[in-house]
Amino acid sequence: MKRKNTLILLAILSVFGSIGVYRYLNLDIRSLSYTQGIEVDSLNGIPVYHHEWGKPSDKRRIVNGYNTGLEFQCVEFVKRYYFLNLGHRMSNPWGHAKSFFQTGLPDGHLNKERNLKQFTNPSSHKPAVDDLLVFAPTRFNPYGHVAIVSAVSENHIETISQNPGVLKGTRERISLKQKDGKWVIGNKRIMGWLRK
Repeated sequence: MKRKNTLILLAILSVFGSIGVYRYLNLDIRSLSYTQGIEVDSLNGIPVYHHEWGKPSDKRRIVNGYNTGLEFQCVEFVKRYYFLNLGHRMSNPWGHAKSFFQTGLPDGHLNKERNLKQFTNPSSHKPAVDDLLVFAPTRFNPYGHVAIVSAVSENHIETISQNPGVLKGTRERISLKQKDGKWVIGNKRIMGWLRK
């Protein structure tokens, strides 16, 4: 009887542990059934399209004569969003996600490559809705990642992005806190954010 109770307890803990990992990693199992290029989310009427792993695209998306980037990539969504929703054309239309952040630029100064104000993580300026969030590259992703801030509260931000990674959802909630007079986004990969 004791062994049976132990096995039941282990099964319950395993289920809750799996749910915790699932939520912590922001996994989206539904993405396994999506096909390349279908709309999976949107922000202010600007669609987010699914990128199927193993199916890279070399096709550039051109919107009203403006090059927004390679189809279904994270850069393409943020450039298309900024162009269609905010009327903003970036000074430098090229580059991977990591190139959106100019290392060494002081907090709150103009990033001339993107013609946007740049803030470091941490910053004396709180992130705002529509800010462009830049993630540093990793061992498995040498290009970095960019997302749009879709919501801000006192203790977290929500982001939306295209091509967030294998089994990742388009939305991510990240902690936000104020420490020593600066705003800190709780993800060490976040280099900073850009604002029109």
